[in-house]
Amino acid sequence: MYTRLEVAEYFMGRFLRQSLKKLKGEIMMSHRSVLCCQFILLGLLLLLFSGCQSDSQDQATEKPSRPMAADFVLSSVNGDSVQLSSLKGKVVVLNFWATWCPPCREEMPSMEKLHQLMKHEDFVLLAVNIEADGRRTVSQFLQKQPVSFAILYDEEGKIHKQYGVFKYPETFIIDRNGRIVEKVVGGLNWAQPRVVEFLRQVMAEGAH
Repeated sequence: MYTRLEVAEYFMGRFLRQSLKKLKGEIMMSHRSVLCCQFILLGLLLLLFSGCQSDSQDQATEKPSRPMAADFVLSSVNGDSVQLSSLKGKVVVLNFWATWCPPCREEMPSMEKLHQLMKHEDFVLLAVNIEADGRRTVSQFLQKQPVSFAILYDEEGKIHKQYGVFKYPETFIIDRNGRIVEKVVGGLNWAQPRVVEFLRQVMAEGAH
């Protein structure tokens, strides 16, 4: 079983590693500058982890707040209307993506694996496309890379703005009570055991 702290450390570590990789690729810097950057990021990582550890010790007296996920109704590629609040009682992975976004496309196969793995449980995966011409671009995308989970259209851009999304992909993990447990910025291998275990832990919280 993975603790909330371990999962938070994993997501934060992945984000910092991606940031370091981007800095190395985009900026011409000396060997000394690279080492300096690594030490700074390592220090930030240790500081963040120590802060998480301190918070975890206080969980017995104070639970971390979980903001309520904003409700919405969107059309799917199948022509159905999907309302988020109607999924209360299930754990929802809410993903915002675009066909022109390479990390979005790269994580799609792992999302399909996750869907196939958990589709018979109290779990729903929603992928919200944010393109104004999404009906055309998504149709072309699905011809090359079909998926069986729900793809929704946010053609007017209201929903991803409501969630404050500005990088893609961004994904929100929502518990059975409709509250946001975790936010993941960037692509991820969603089918890896650590992520699946975390989702099942969230699912177990509200199970009767």
